[in-house]
Amino acid sequence: QVQLVESGGGLVQAGESLRLSCATSGSMFGADDMSWHRQAPGSQRELVASITSNGGTNYADSVKGRFTISKDDTKNTMYLQMNSLKSEDTGVYYCNGPPGYRGSYYYTGPNVSFRSWGQGIQVTVSS
Repeated sequence: QVQLVESGGGLVQAGESLRLSCATSGSMFGADDMSWHRQAPGSQRELVASITSNGGTNYADSVKGRFTISKDDTKNTMYLQMNSLKSEDTGVYYCNGPPGYRGSYYYTGPNVSFRSWGQGIQVTVSS
């Protein structure tokens, strides 16, 4: 059974920092890409940052220079360090990774929609 559990969210003021963690079990952590996504009220879920199996990173333009994605393969845990937070960073943050259970098989492809999601954690930035 694949489990992804986010932690570290909360309420902060603009300019402050938070560090999110995503603890995984039963996943392909370390063998494939992992990613962070967020969903603001009334908006679609969007990619925030991703990290490859060998540590390569990719960021949404809106968070470049402020957020840092990282992982610890020995702990099967992924992190998102968020600095200089803005009110527009408010939303529910989700971690995502393979595989995804599809009822009769586990999906291991690149489509994040079919991979496993954490339950989400709220980040609220007050201005």
